[in-house]
Amino acid sequence: MAIRQGLLALLSQGPRYGYQLRAEFEASTGATWPLNIGQVYTTLSRLERDGLVSPGEQDEQGRVVYSITEAGRAEMERWFGTPVAQSDRPRDELVIKLALAVTAAADVRPIIQAQRTATMRTLQAFVRAKRASVESPAQRLVLDSMIFQAEAEQRWLDHCEAVLAAAPRTPEHPAAEHPDTGSPRA
Repeated sequence: MAIRQGLLALLSQGPRYGYQLRAEFEASTGATWPLNIGQVYTTLSRLERDGLVSPGEQDEQGRVVYSITEAGRAEMERWFGTPVAQSDRPRDELVIKLALAVTAAADVRPIIQAQRTATMRTLQAFVRAKRASVESPAQRLVLDSMIFQAEAEQRWLDHCEAVLAAAPRTPEHPAAEHPDTGSPRA
């Protein structure tokens, strides 16, 4: 998700100034995506340039309140109506790491085990955060998604172990041999 669409969604609820947008963005995402205030104001400048928001007058404290325009509402609605494609998501570093470890004939078992431990700790932290959070529907959806992703990663790691254990142990598949002994991996 681009910050720009997130700010438009928040502005659709009414005029806001930068620090309000930052706080509401972080609260809505369960503080899983912290924003730098500079990002907020840079994005607001671009949204203004593109005619998607309009600035109001400065208040007594020097803050400028921004409002969404009709073009901004149309952009937000377009974003809400467009499914997120897998290709629009960042690369998965873990998948790349494991694929390259197999290609490099590294012992993948300790990599998988280290990741499994880290993912379990992360999963436990998400569950604790969910129990301790003020249950807004937005925060709950974000935390639930993160919990489901961590659980899916655990299942995928199990799958990786099974695939590697069943891999042919031939010279064409050097990843199937233990690098220290040259013997087949268990």
